[in-house]
Amino acid sequence: MLSIILLSVSGLANLFLGFLRSNRLILPVVLLVLLAVLAVNVAGIDTNALAGWNQSPYFNGMLTFDRYAQVFTAVMALTALLLLPFSQKYVQEGNPNLAEFYSLLLFSLVGAIMMVSYNNVLILFLGIETLSIAMYVLAGSDKGNLRSNEAALKYFLMGSFATGILLFGIALLYGATGTFDLAQMGVKARALPLADAAMAPMLYIGILLMLIGIGFKISAAPFHFWTPDVYEGAPTVFTGFMSTIVKTAGIAGFFKLLMIAFGGDTTGFWLPTLTAMLVLTLLIGNVGAVAQQNAKRMLAYSSISHAGYLLLALVSLKSGALSANAIFFYSLAYSIATVAAFAVLKLVLDQRGRDDYEGLNGLAKTNPLLALAMTVSMLSLAGIPLTGGFFGKFYLFSAAAEQGYIGLVIFAVVMSAIGIYYYLRPIMAMYMRPAVEGAEEPVAVTSLQSTVLIVLIGLTLLLGLVPGIVEGVLNA
Repeated sequence: MLSIILLSVSGLANLFLGFLRSNRLILPVVLLVLLAVLAVNVAGIDTNALAGWNQSPYFNGMLTFDRYAQVFTAVMALTALLLLPFSQKYVQEGNPNLAEFYSLLLFSLVGAIMMVSYNNVLILFLGIETLSIAMYVLAGSDKGNLRSNEAALKYFLMGSFATGILLFGIALLYGATGTFDLAQMGVKARALPLADAAMAPMLYIGILLMLIGIGFKISAAPFHFWTPDVYEGAPTVFTGFMSTIVKTAGIAGFFKLLMIAFGGDTTGFWLPTLTAMLVLTLLIGNVGAVAQQNAKRMLAYSSISHAGYLLLALVSLKSGALSANAIFFYSLAYSIATVAAFAVLKLVLDQRGRDDYEGLNGLAKTNPLLALAMTVSMLSLAGIPLTGGFFGKFYLFSAAAEQGYIGLVIFAVVMSAIGIYYYLRPIMAMYMRPAVEGAEEPVAVTSLQSTVLIVLIGLTLLLGLVPGIVEGVLNA
C-alpha cells in the first residue's frame, strides 16, 4: 500500500513541478520516487520489516500486499527506474508537457500494482483501466507525428472494445457466483456445475470473455492486431513501458485470477482455449517478426511471442510455485533486456532519425557500448545461454514439462529457434555493415544513460550466470 501512496502523491505533486521555469528537476524527482518504491518492496520481500504496510489487507480485503504483490511491484519499479533515464531528451528540449508525461507514467504504475495485488475482480478492472487510460494518452503524446496519433486512436478504440468485453465477463461471473472476491468465486465456481447446472453456462461464458479481455492487454493472439502499429507509432520510451510493465502486470494478474478463482475442476473448460491462444501467439509472434524491416515492429512481434512463452506458465499453473517463480524470473529477464533494446533504439532514433535495421548499421564502430547493450539484449531475448533470457525460458519450459505438456514445450523450442534469426539481424547490422551516409558520427549518450546501459548489461549477464540469486523468491 505504501507503494501506491508514494506513486499517487508523487504523481499529483509532480504536476505542480511543471509550473517551474526549468524541467530539469522533474526527472530526478521521479527517479527518486521510483527508487523509494523499489526499496520499500525489496525491504518487504527480504525482511518483512514493513509488514504493517505491505501485508495487511486493505478495503475489506480487496487489496493485499503479500509476497507475490511485492515481488512483481519490485520488478515493475526497477523496469521504470531503468527506462526513464532515456527520456532525458524531453528534458533537454524543454517539453512543456513533461510533468504530465511523468505523472501519467506514475499513475499507470499505480494501476499495474493494483493488478498484481488485487483480491477482488473489481480492483483488477480498476487497475487495468488506470493503467490503460494513461497508456492511451501517452501513445499519442507526440502530437506532431501522424503515426503517434494513429497509434493512440487504434489503441483507444480496440482497448475500449476489449474493456467492454472484460467488464461483461466480470458481470456474468458475478451473476453466476454472486461475488467479486477471488477466493469465494473460486469455491463457488468449482461447486457450481453440480450445485446449479443451469448457471454453469453463464460462468463459462464469463471466463471466456475475461480470457479475451486480458488477452488483449498482454498482446496474445488473436487479440494482438493493435500491437505492431501502436508500438511503431508511440514514442519509443512509452513503447518500452508498454512492452515491459504492462505485460508484466497483465500476466501476473492473469495468473492470479486463474490460479485462485478458476483452478481445480474449472481448468477443463478454459485450458483448451488458452492452449490454442498460446500456440497461435507463438506462431504469429515469431513468424511475423521474421518479415519485419523496422526494428520497433520487430520488437512488437517479439513482444507478442514472449506473451506466448509466458502463457506456458498459465497453462501449467498446477505446478503452483514453480509456475509463479517462472513468470517472475522470465518477466525480470525479459524486462531488463527489452529496456536495453528500446533504450538503444531511442538514442539512435533521436540522432539518426530512423528505427529500421539500417539505422543500426555501423553502430559497433561509432558507439561500442550501445552495440554491446543491443547485442546482449538480443541474445537474452533469443534465449541464448549465459543470459537471463535462457534461464527464463528454461524455467517456463520446466514448469510445462512437469505437467506433461511435452508437445507444447517442443513447439515453443522450435519457435525459439526461429526467433534466433530475427534477433541476429540487428547484431549483423551493427557489426557487419557500414553506417549509412550521414550517420557516421557517434550517437550522443549522456553519462547517466551510459551508466544505466552498463547496469542493464550487467544484470542480464548476472541472471544468466548466477540465476540462483533470485530463483525461488516466491517460495521463501
